Amino acid sequence: MSKLQLSNSERDNNFNFLRIVFALLVLLSHAPELADGNRERELLTQIFHTMSFGEVAVGGFFLLSGYLIVQSWTANPDLVEFLKKRVLRIYPAFIVASIVSAFIVGPLASESTTYFSSFWYKGLIKSLLFLDQPYTPPVFPGTPYPVVNGSMWTITYEFRCYLLVLIFGIIGLFNKRIVWLTITAAVLFVLAMQKLELLAMPNSAFLRLASYFFCGGCFFLYREQIAFNKLTAAAMGIALFIGLFSTYAAELVFATAGAYLLFYIALTPIGTLNRINRYPDVSYGAYLYGWPVQKLFLWYFPTMSPWLLAILSVLSCIALGAISWYLIEKPALRLKSVDIKLTMRRAISFRA
Repeated sequence: MSKLQLSNSERDNNFNFLRIVFALLVLLSHAPELADGNRERELLTQIFHTMSFGEVAVGGFFLLSGYLIVQSWTANPDLVEFLKKRVLRIYPAFIVASIVSAFIVGPLASESTTYFSSFWYKGLIKSLLFLDQPYTPPVFPGTPYPVVNGSMWTITYEFRCYLLVLIFGIIGLFNKRIVWLTITAAVLFVLAMQKLELLAMPNSAFLRLASYFFCGGCFFLYREQIAFNKLTAAAMGIALFIGLFSTYAAELVFATAGAYLLFYIALTPIGTLNRINRYPDVSYGAYLYGWPVQKLFLWYFPTMSPWLLAILSVLSCIALGAISWYLIEKPALRLKSVDIKLTMRRAISFRA
């Protein structure tokens, strides 16, 4: 295969495999850090002193998402259908995980006898609406990162990227893909200025994640023009390895050279990896429940080794991810076939 091209068949790529890998990498990355708050104990951080496996995984999620979400809009540029798909994919599992975190994990991790009476229910509703980490009374006191679900912060940023695609699509930016490329270059430039401390940004986390998302979108829009071969992949691998040693360049190199390697793996037909698409996509659920599961293990077994924590949390979160998929995500996704416009017209005509 000489060009970067996604098969029309959802079973002919390795996207599900990569999503699962990224979800598990987040668990492995958090295990040593949650134990004592020392970020330097994380394996990739020890090697490069820049990005952790968790940051690489989250960046990978956003790269894949940028590719797939831009693909979704260009395939069906309909505002209602686009929003319906995004809401059904993100909100149901997020809401359930937030409720579980707030009303099951929270009480288990609180030393207060007034947990429920001091609960700010309006705050929880607001966090559900805006895809924020669930608000709770104090939990996990005396431990590093005493929050009930510290992984959820990325979800709201991902949904904001979806909304950017929607806005750009409505105003017709995808009709001229050079505009998307120019915006991506501008975002990367601002990120570079921020890393060089030449520009202060109020929300550098969103800037970083958006840069990955935009780069992923570029790989879709220019999929027919990007050379896809082993030699280029090797060169990008070398560039990524060198770039990860630089505090200033690591994120920029990951957004570009890392993106090429990611899509090289994602779009190369590999029979064994392709077969993973036949299994439930446990990545979202595993990601949502990873933090509270690991915090609970450490709360009740504070001397647990990071490696044992990683193993137990991986097994637990794969199971929880499967439960989330079968009971929440898959049933919600079936609603994508519902024609909202037709339903609304029927409701209006019935009232008339």
